[in-house]
Amino acid sequence: MAFAGDGEDAGDPVVLEITDTSSAAASGAPSLPCPAPVCVSYLARFDPLPSPTVAVRADRHRLIESSSYFRALLGGSFSESGRAYVQVGCNLEAAVQVLRYLFEPSESFTITPDNFLPLLEGALFLAVEGLLVECERWFRTMCSQTSATIVPLDFIIEVWYFAQEHGVTFVQDICPEYLAQNLAHVISRRSFNKIPYGLLCSTIECPHLTVDSEKQLCEAILYWVSENTKPCERPNPNSVDDHLFLLSKVKICLLPLEFATGTKRHWFDFGSNTVCTILNLLKDSLKTLMDAIADGNMEGYCIRITEYSKNIVLSGCPQITTAFLYISVLPTYLDVSFKRRIVSSYTQVDHQSLILYDELEKSAKTLLFRNVHMVDLSKCPNVHFGAAIDWLKLAFPELRILKALYCLSFQFDDLLYLLLRCPWIDEIDMAIDKSTITPRQSVVSSSSEVLGKLKRNSRKYYISCPSYDRQPNLVFLNISRLTLEGRDDIDDVDLLKISVLKNSLCYINIRNCTLLTDDGISNFLLKCTKIHSMIVSYTSFGNRSIQTLHDMTFNIQELHLGGCKGIDAAAMSQLMGMINNTTFLCLRETSLTDDALCKFFGSSLEYLDVSETVVSMSSLAPVIRRNCNLNCLKTAGCRSLLFERDKVEHISGNKYGDFLQEIGSTCLEDVEMGWGFCPIQIEDLIPSFSKVRNMAVGLGTTLAENVLHSLPVICPFLESLTLRFQVISDRVVRNLLESSVNLQVLCLHYCLGSLTSFIFQAKAPALRILCLQWVTPWITNDDLTILTKNCNLVELSLSGCKLLDSSCQEIIASGWPNLVLLHLEDCGQVTLGGVSSILNCKALEDVLLRHTGRGIRRSIVDDAIRELPLLRKLALDLCDACEEGYDSPSNAEGKMMRSLRMSRCKTLRGSCLELPSEGSSKPVHKDTVVLEWSSTRMTTTIVKERV
Repeated sequence: MAFAGDGEDAGDPVVLEITDTSSAAASGAPSLPCPAPVCVSYLARFDPLPSPTVAVRADRHRLIESSSYFRALLGGSFSESGRAYVQVGCNLEAAVQVLRYLFEPSESFTITPDNFLPLLEGALFLAVEGLLVECERWFRTMCSQTSATIVPLDFIIEVWYFAQEHGVTFVQDICPEYLAQNLAHVISRRSFNKIPYGLLCSTIECPHLTVDSEKQLCEAILYWVSENTKPCERPNPNSVDDHLFLLSKVKICLLPLEFATGTKRHWFDFGSNTVCTILNLLKDSLKTLMDAIADGNMEGYCIRITEYSKNIVLSGCPQITTAFLYISVLPTYLDVSFKRRIVSSYTQVDHQSLILYDELEKSAKTLLFRNVHMVDLSKCPNVHFGAAIDWLKLAFPELRILKALYCLSFQFDDLLYLLLRCPWIDEIDMAIDKSTITPRQSVVSSSSEVLGKLKRNSRKYYISCPSYDRQPNLVFLNISRLTLEGRDDIDDVDLLKISVLKNSLCYINIRNCTLLTDDGISNFLLKCTKIHSMIVSYTSFGNRSIQTLHDMTFNIQELHLGGCKGIDAAAMSQLMGMINNTTFLCLRETSLTDDALCKFFGSSLEYLDVSETVVSMSSLAPVIRRNCNLNCLKTAGCRSLLFERDKVEHISGNKYGDFLQEIGSTCLEDVEMGWGFCPIQIEDLIPSFSKVRNMAVGLGTTLAENVLHSLPVICPFLESLTLRFQVISDRVVRNLLESSVNLQVLCLHYCLGSLTSFIFQAKAPALRILCLQWVTPWITNDDLTILTKNCNLVELSLSGCKLLDSSCQEIIASGWPNLVLLHLEDCGQVTLGGVSSILNCKALEDVLLRHTGRGIRRSIVDDAIRELPLLRKLALDLCDACEEGYDSPSNAEGKMMRSLRMSRCKTLRGSCLELPSEGSSKPVHKDTVVLEWSSTRMTTTIVKERV
């Protein structure tokens, strides 16, 4: 602001009588006498303005000097130029804001989103050049902030409409740039669908368009198009061609396969084209990329990475190869021959890749993206992780998080290489599915073989553990979180190598790492003393590891010991007495007793799981009472909750303690209950269950029909509901589907009651997972058709639906094309004619077909692996084979496959995958052949039961 001081002190004052001519104020306002003039400083006191007219006394010379409008009006040849009283007709608020800007001290007047548009309108009307410059400077500064929360989206939209109407070019330049840089945040705003078509087009075409993934952009466009094609009060100016233009800007070859298949549900042509493109890339990405280079059309295959990118999410893209990663960080000036070398070498990583990498590194031929903090390569089976790690080092010097879930090709050696190449990373997640085989199962035989086509990293690297034992290494001071869940090929020696992270590691997840021993875990804990969070469920974690925790001064905040059978009662009691600062505690399926639980005096618990233990109410109630911040409580399968324990001191005034009274002071969000919760009345549940999102009710608790019917009211935020052995009805289930607007998961197991097809007529747009086990034997193909119209499922499990036939395959495939899980057991004759339609659900990751019709061919395993790029789990029954058994997989290496289960009726001579001959007795399941793949081996196990 160029001036200070007030207009009333001026030597040549002029009174401006400003009358509001805006549409709102000029609509028949009665004529009023002229108001008394006020000084400019008085204008700030008006709230609201005394519309329609205000008289303001101001300095004539300052007005002339600052405004071309007043220069012409007061200093020109007009008759008003010499008058002391001048009438002006304009937007009153805009004029007042301009006068305050001109005459108030700069420190007392600032531009804000509330006054920006009035100031801009006033500056344009009154031709205040200095204010126009100030408005542009302020708007550019606001839209250059790194946080998208600073500028409201509604404000951007309003400013854009104003600029379009008044031809303000700087706004038309800044708004698309701002939205492009912050689209990842803007998409979630409630008013996103109100963005004008022109602004959205300019945003998408901006070279700085920044999103976490191509899926995020496509979702946003589809949502915007859907919302703007609905019938509305005002006519919609956007045509179908406009909408197709928006979708044409999506790089469909970079979309996740599951998402692409899901678009077929409402955008069939777009979805079908996208899926076809992805599948063609899977067949021959090298030729596609080479052709793109020759045509000069590489942009459509480059991942969107800009200087503003923070996250890169490629999860679920099996078509992505390492070549896609490298071409996305190459500068545009590189010649065609070099790009061809990159694509050729990194599509099938070989020794030439190492030469190329050295050339890239030494010549600085890749771009740097310092703002990228997270990269997600989960479910990308065609990425060579050794080469991908080199890519991370080249392009992302500030990377903090790497996710590579369900990637068997990410081997332990790759992890060590990552630690050396990118030591600045803070968090690594390389979890895979847990093994199908559990210690409780009876194993008849087991054998394994080393995989022959491992994609090893050719570079030489080695971590020498002894050298790091002697002195701390400053290289490994950053990695604080490491997730190895399900990695059953990691042994004690591997775990010892990870102990080089001892100076920084705080969180370790080795759940279901079954090769690890108690001694190995104990030795690891001896070195990594900064760990405060341990997820060691279903491992050999036992007495020695607990003794290590006791000897060291661990400050355990999170401890998951579910299924750890190597802990005896004495060790468990010792453990309970030393983890009083824990906030997350899982002890399900352990040796936990009342005596041990009574040793726990912590008051910071937020999560407690004691399912399948022998604890009673006498020990559990005091724990609940002390931990008022408890939001997750799981007690399913605790049969002793109903019985008194003699060795435990009784709670004062009540032998067992009033369980519901105790949890009444908590605010639960996640609850699993079984024995000990009966009887339950609605009024007992409302206080503590009002914020429950996930609920599981099992054997030992019977919820009355009125309670089940009232669940949408009792738990208005309910997202997941599992009912086992409950009595249910049409009234209950339909009310759940219609009234629980947030319900995404509904699982009904072995429930009694008179359900009919009436339940499927309820619309449940939020429902994604439906599991009906032995509760709906009457389901027909027509019922499934109705269900496909009323909900958009990604997981479907049906058991005991004996009226279904092979036609239901097409109903499922066309109704839910984006299914990732399909379990059909004892479901009539679904597979009597084969499984061709099921294999059209290209996003399937988990398939179970048992007793579904004797029509499955021998080649089913290879067919499924070939047709379903993301398939990780396949379970079959030899009773359904039409050609006397199934062929073993011929080429599962390098794919997503984790486990193959084939249950058979009886032990036979010859091939383990053969059926009994015709005329044999009724099949009786006796064992299961299980094939499991890790990153290095394939294991074949015969289990003496159905798995």
